[in-house]
Amino acid sequence: MRFSRGELEAAADLVHRHMAPTPQYEWPGLSAATGAEVWVKHENHAPTGAFKVRGGITFMDWLGRDNPASPGICTATRGNHGQSQARAATAAGLRALIYVPKGNSVEKNAAMIGYGAELVEFGDDFDTARPEAVRVAEAEGLTVVPPFHRELVRGVATYGYELFSALRDLDTVYVPIGCGSGICGTILARDAFGLQTEIVGVVSEHAQTAKLSVEAGAMVETNTARTFADGMAVRVP
Repeated sequence: MRFSRGELEAAADLVHRHMAPTPQYEWPGLSAATGAEVWVKHENHAPTGAFKVRGGITFMDWLGRDNPASPGICTATRGNHGQSQARAATAAGLRALIYVPKGNSVEKNAAMIGYGAELVEFGDDFDTARPEAVRVAEAEGLTVVPPFHRELVRGVATYGYELFSALRDLDTVYVPIGCGSGICGTILARDAFGLQTEIVGVVSEHAQTAKLSVEAGAMVETNTARTFADGMAVRVP
């Protein structure tokens, strides 16, 4: 998968019709603590408080062109992806059926419902809810939104596009990993700019499926993924 500068510029133009670019600031306290110049890309300033909102915008735009007869979408989430899809689907006049695991964040559940989602709790974790969402989507004629898709990544890559447009001389960018759209989008944005910036993925100590998979050169599942950072609580890559 690759994106040209033109493809990312078009994605950014689309995204910015629905939200403002998020800021990046140097944090003196972090710089002093680390002995390096530290900048933070504030995706918490996005409408849903997370970068996933960008992928919802581009995915729903693509769906409207690829399958305009789709009555709606169905997906599984811990919250950020679900808010993104519910927001975009509702804005497009489509149904948004969202599966979450039992015991999911009350606040994120409320936010998804607020964006128009029909919320269903199923299973003990995200990776149990995910196949159920696919099964129900197929049974009800809804479009499955996977956690990783080219059009999701193209939208998510726009935060990297914004970052590298503003800061061309970054040595290293650290990106948290859940299902991988964020780090892949950042890598693809860097490559589109022709930069040499190192991209470092960060996983939870107790949710290492991405790290183990990269090290093994093959998909590695883990038995559990227990972390308070619920967006990174993935055990199946």
